[in-house]
Amino acid sequence: MIGRRDLLRNAAALAVARFVAAGRVAPAANPVRLVADPFALGVASGDPATDGFVLWTRVAGIDRDVVVGFEIAADDRFRRIVRAGRVIAPAARGGAVHLAVAGLPAGRPWHYRFHLGGAVSRIGRTATIAERPDTLRLALTSCQHWEQGRFTGYRDMIAQGAEAVLQVGDYIYEKSFGAGPDVRAFGAPDPVTLDDYRARHALYRTDRDLADAHAALPFIVAFDDHEVENDYAGVHGAATADPAAFLLRRAAAYQAYFEHMPLRPDALRRDGELRLYRRFGWGDLASLHVLDTRQYRSAHACATADARGGQIVTGCAATADPGATMLGAAQAAWLHRGLGAEPARWSLIAQQTLFSRLMLPQGPDARYTDIWDGYAAARDHLVASLSQPAIGNAVILGGDVHSFWINDVKRDFADPGAATIATELVTTCLASRNGPAAMFGAAQALNPHVRFLDNAHAGYVLLDVARRRVEIDLRVVTDLADPDGACASLARHAIEDGHAGIV
Repeated sequence: MIGRRDLLRNAAALAVARFVAAGRVAPAANPVRLVADPFALGVASGDPATDGFVLWTRVAGIDRDVVVGFEIAADDRFRRIVRAGRVIAPAARGGAVHLAVAGLPAGRPWHYRFHLGGAVSRIGRTATIAERPDTLRLALTSCQHWEQGRFTGYRDMIAQGAEAVLQVGDYIYEKSFGAGPDVRAFGAPDPVTLDDYRARHALYRTDRDLADAHAALPFIVAFDDHEVENDYAGVHGAATADPAAFLLRRAAAYQAYFEHMPLRPDALRRDGELRLYRRFGWGDLASLHVLDTRQYRSAHACATADARGGQIVTGCAATADPGATMLGAAQAAWLHRGLGAEPARWSLIAQQTLFSRLMLPQGPDARYTDIWDGYAAARDHLVASLSQPAIGNAVILGGDVHSFWINDVKRDFADPGAATIATELVTTCLASRNGPAAMFGAAQALNPHVRFLDNAHAGYVLLDVARRRVEIDLRVVTDLADPDGACASLARHAIEDGHAGIV
C-alpha cells in the first residue's frame, strides 16, 4: 500500500520531472527580442576538474526557450578561443544555463563569456585543476544574510588568490531574524513559491562582491537549511507544519537553488533529489568529499508538533537512536567507500554544521538537536569511516553556527584521553550576527577538545594545503555595514602531516 508520504514525494517528483524534461525542449526559431541586459545576473563557474568545469549564467525574464552562445578562451581578450558553441536556456529552468565542459588541458586558467542577440555577458575566469599539484588554496564560507551584512569577504578571497570557494550552506536566507540594526532589506515576504525563491536568489546576485567572486573563482557548493526554511530535516518541515505544503516549498527551493548555482546539468534528478554529495581531487595532495547533511536526514530528536526544528533537549534518548541518520544510507555508503580508497594525503570532508560533541551548560545530557549531537549514532558511523587505514590526514570542514571553531575530533568524545583522529574547522558567518552566547559562551571550558573558539566576528577561513601541513587563516570582516569594508587575519594555526589536531 502506498503511504501518504510516498504520495507527497511522488507529487513533488512529478513537478521536478517536468522541469528536468524542459532541458531537452527545442528552442523556438524566432530570434529573441531583448528589452534589458539578459545577463544581469552575472556568470559563474563551478565543480572544477582536471579537464573542465561547469559554466553558468541565467537569462532572466524569458517566456520561451532561447539559444545562448558561449566562448571559452585561453586569454582574457579572446584571441585564442579553444571552444565555442550554443546551449539552450530553457524557460522552465528560469533561463538557467548549466554547461558541463570537458577535454581541456589541466592546471591552467580559462576565460569565458556568453552571447544572446547583440548582448554579451561579462567575462568570467575559472581554471582546471593541475594533475599533481603541490599546493591548494581554498576559501571556506557559509551563512550570508542579505539584511545583516555586506558580502565584502568575497573581495578578500579574490585578493588572497583563492583557487576555489567552498560554500557549505545558507547561501541565501529565507527569513529575517535576530535583534540589531540591518544594513539593507529583503523588500519581500518569506519565499514560498518558485518565483519567490528565484527572486531571492536574483536579489543576492546584485551584491557586487558576490557577483565578482562568482565571475573570478570556481565555486563548490552545497546547501544547508535556510535555502529552504530554517531547521527543516529531510522531508520534515519546521516552520511549515503541513507535510504536503512543505514538500512543495522544498521542491520550489531546490529548483531555484539549482537554477542559480554552477552545478552539473544532471544534479537535479527526476525523483526530486538534488544530488549535491560528490568528490573532487587534487592529485595525490587532497581529496574533497562534499556532503549533504540536510536533504536525507531523519526528523529531529524529540521533536513535537509545536517544536519541529532544532532545540536544546535533556533526557532525550532519541539523540542516540541507532537508526537516525544525517546522510542517509546511500550517501553514507558512498562516503565510506570513497574514504576507504582514499588516494590523497589530505582528506577534506565538507559538511554543513558542527560535528564535534558539544557539552552544554544545561547539563551533561543536554543536546542541541540540529547539529551532529542530535544524531550521535550517525556521527559514530562517520568516525568509523574516518578510522579506515587509507586515511592519512582527515579534516572536517563546516559552517552554520556563526562562529569560528577548531576542534580535535576524538575517536570517543566521552573519553578526553581518546585518540584524536581528525581536525575540525568551522567557519563563522560571512555576513550575519554571531551565534548564541548562552550556548557557546562556556564551550571551551566544558569541551576540552575545543582548541579555538571565536563567537565575535564574521568572516571566512582561508586554507593553504601543502604536502607537509595545512595552514589555517581565520579572516574577519572589519565592518559588515561598510560596502568597502576590509578583511584582516584574526588567528593563524596549522595542521601537520601525520598529526591530527592543530599545532
